[in-house]
Amino acid sequence: MTENVVSLHKTTSSPATEPAPTVVPDVPDAAPTRPVPLWVRSGRAVRSGLTHEPTRATVRAAARHGLYTLNGGRIVARRAWDGRTGARYERMIRAAEAAGNLEAAEEWEERLQRFRAARHHRRMDLLHSPVDAAKGVAVGAGMSVGLLVALGVVMAVNAGRPGDVITPLSATIDFLALLIRIVRVVWGPALALGPFLALLALWSVGRKQHAAPAWALPAKVRDSAGEPITPSIVVKALRDLGVPALGRAIKEMGDAGASMLGPIRIAGCGVEVDVTLPSGVSTNEVQGKRRKLAENLTRHEHEVFITIPEAARTVRLWIADSGALDEPIGPSPLVTDDTMTADYAKGKAPWGQDLRGDAAALSLYQRHLLITGLSNQGKTVALRSLALWLSLDKSVRFLMGDLKGVGDWAMFDGLASTLIQGPTDEHVIQVTEMVEGAVDEMNRRIQAPPGTTFPPLIVLVDEAQVAFMCPAKDEEKRPYGGSKANSRYFMAVRKIHNQGRAVNVLMWQGTQDPTNENLPKPVREGAHTRASLALGTESQARMALGDKAVDGGAAPNLLRPGLDRGTLVVASDGITIPAGQSSITVRTHYIPDDDARAITARAKALRDGITTLHAVEHDAEHDPLADVAAVIGDAARVRTKDVLARLSTRNPDAYGSWSFIDLKRVLDEAGAEPYKSDGVMVVARDRVARALANRDADGSASVAS
Repeated sequence: MTENVVSLHKTTSSPATEPAPTVVPDVPDAAPTRPVPLWVRSGRAVRSGLTHEPTRATVRAAARHGLYTLNGGRIVARRAWDGRTGARYERMIRAAEAAGNLEAAEEWEERLQRFRAARHHRRMDLLHSPVDAAKGVAVGAGMSVGLLVALGVVMAVNAGRPGDVITPLSATIDFLALLIRIVRVVWGPALALGPFLALLALWSVGRKQHAAPAWALPAKVRDSAGEPITPSIVVKALRDLGVPALGRAIKEMGDAGASMLGPIRIAGCGVEVDVTLPSGVSTNEVQGKRRKLAENLTRHEHEVFITIPEAARTVRLWIADSGALDEPIGPSPLVTDDTMTADYAKGKAPWGQDLRGDAAALSLYQRHLLITGLSNQGKTVALRSLALWLSLDKSVRFLMGDLKGVGDWAMFDGLASTLIQGPTDEHVIQVTEMVEGAVDEMNRRIQAPPGTTFPPLIVLVDEAQVAFMCPAKDEEKRPYGGSKANSRYFMAVRKIHNQGRAVNVLMWQGTQDPTNENLPKPVREGAHTRASLALGTESQARMALGDKAVDGGAAPNLLRPGLDRGTLVVASDGITIPAGQSSITVRTHYIPDDDARAITARAKALRDGITTLHAVEHDAEHDPLADVAAVIGDAARVRTKDVLARLSTRNPDAYGSWSFIDLKRVLDEAGAEPYKSDGVMVVARDRVARALANRDADGSASVAS
């Protein structure tokens, strides 16, 4: 018997015949490759197909158009129901009662009663209408047949053929038969197409109303159209604000929070609503969550403004239409109306538009002005537009210092009595001396007899932070900059703030990025009109506008740098501010340099020629007659009080204390006596020029002899 042996071990070769060993790198064993199950591959394919953008777009389109039709039917049905019943009136009554507006509720109830009475009258008329309609049809048919027969008789008599009597009647019967045949032909297709036409009409209604969820709407509609503001949306936005006490109070209210809201009013390019907060919720809790509230309302943060009206525990929400604030406003009336003039005392400067879209005009009468903000946000243009308007009042005088010096104010050359442009310490020194000269003029006016009137003098310094930060000192070691009692610029501004208003000497300043160092507190609080463009922090907003305005809702720190260029938050009694608010947001008109030059050209044509000083000169030796000729400039004649004012600005040390008697003495000695024209004393340019020529001629003759 043969035995089969099965070896359980691998047979190895002898060492003599074994090949050389091969070194193999130590790598981990690869996982065995397994075939992917069919259900996994199918799931991946399905997921890829469902998440593919064309598929998602197709699903959105199908859902959108289907919901357009469905919701369009709901809209048409609701309109029909509202038209046939008093549902609309009852809905308005409930809303008015929830808002606490009993007068509106009574008015809607009265309308409901009138509607029901009219409907009852129509229904009673329907009881008699079938009999009346039958009688009307019978009478109408009989009259029609009679008219046709009469017409046939006339035709028969005229033609001499008795058969023509029934011709009109038979023609009418043939026409009716033709209409019946047409209806029989069209009726079948009309019945087939009617449902499709009805669905198309419902789809059109739904499409116009965007009656579909936001995810199904087209991308351009989702991105551009914010959700319409309704009471339920406002309450929901407040409920989800993250204020626990507010959320609990809304849930506990029987009317689901509707009693919190006042009427939603159209306000310019948005809507406005007052919200009375429940007990335990403070207004600053809502103000501090402006961004979240805006997002809950499907708006951007800059499209929602929260202010504090007069009513206690109330916030006022202004909600812009989506994207409306990104649209530019129109040009300034100063550009479009070349006949416009200004009135310093009674008029208002057209500055721009408020958020409602209404014109925002600012009174400049006896008000010091401060405009601040971050760099390159439109401060100079906003300040310049006010000066451009005021330049159209020929009684107004300007002393201007531009400490940027890039030509933003160059168009006032020949219009301003003094125009200093440049950023250096030397320019700061000249601007400081200019402001100190205005202080001397202010003191001269204060010492004038009671009842004396003075022309407005606007002392304007743009980039005033350069003056406050200037390290230069004078011969007595007094600093030009700084905020101490020996700071020359600071003290000059403070003096004008303290007393200038009473004698029409006003200080206008524009500054950048306010701090306590470059805009001292006494100076910023001395301005009657304070305005701010975009700022970086709330503390800067308080510096710019004051605590009262910021506590009342003013928030220039929430404006968008660059995007909200030219938008100002203004705190002033010179502009119309809604009742209960402490500030107003104004989108200012942009006036380009070319248009600004055209406006100043019109302003120069309104007044006598002005020789603009580009630096304040203080000469130890001065020539009064030559200085008079210089300040008269190209004007044919100038009033004596204007000559005195210009001399005082030109050289305060020499002419600051001059009176009319001093001027008259100099002119009388030179043979250029003042005279009266149109009831006022004036100095003639020709007389002064002739006196100078005669004096020079006499001097030359004496030298020759």
